[in-house]
Amino acid sequence: MGETLSTTTPENKPQSQTQRAVMLLREMVISNKLLPGSNHLEAELAEMLGMSRTPVREAAIILEGQGLVEVRPRRGIRILPISPKDMEEIYSILTELESLAAHDLALKGLSEDELDELRSHIDDMEKALGRDDRQLWAQVDDRFHRRLIQLAGNRRLESIVSTYSDQVHRARLLTLYIRPAPHKSNADHRALVEAIAAGKADEAREIHRQHRIKAKELMIELIASHGFSAI
Repeated sequence: MGETLSTTTPENKPQSQTQRAVMLLREMVISNKLLPGSNHLEAELAEMLGMSRTPVREAAIILEGQGLVEVRPRRGIRILPISPKDMEEIYSILTELESLAAHDLALKGLSEDELDELRSHIDDMEKALGRDDRQLWAQVDDRFHRRLIQLAGNRRLESIVSTYSDQVHRARLLTLYIRPAPHKSNADHRALVEAIAAGKADEAREIHRQHRIKAKELMIELIASHGFSAI
């Protein structure tokens, strides 16, 4: 796994072992390679990552602060599951922050190249659904939402949204094939981009707000209907 991931930051500075451990462990958690509720010893994770225990321990403390793991002294590292209550709280935060970003994007305006980039993501999502490749759809959907936040130009907002998005990403992957095909989600994306393009700030905010509210309700319903107390 380590061979396929870059060991430099976007600024092309070498990563420390701790930074690398954070990146690799986060990817393993949000992709469900380390399953929710599972327990792991530092030595086990260090062997998986091909590094010493110290950066793994430091990385786990960072990821604990991001709500992904629980560090238990002398008992190892637990991958935190997400309960319906957690899901409701996280989506409530994402709903308000992302809707604010959509509002601000419509006010400031985007270039045609930026709008075309967002439309291209939506096209790719529709192609993925046409092949019933929901894994690919989820990846592009994630890129679409992250790009929206990046374009808003608020680094603090981007950092907060990224943390909470990572937490729900795992649950989304586990429910991809038990949910209805997300065609309505793609329609929401198109309406959102066109509202931003037209400078309709209040409309963009409300479209995104309703989009996230529906996503929250669906996720909570899926968890409850399949008898999960957490996921």
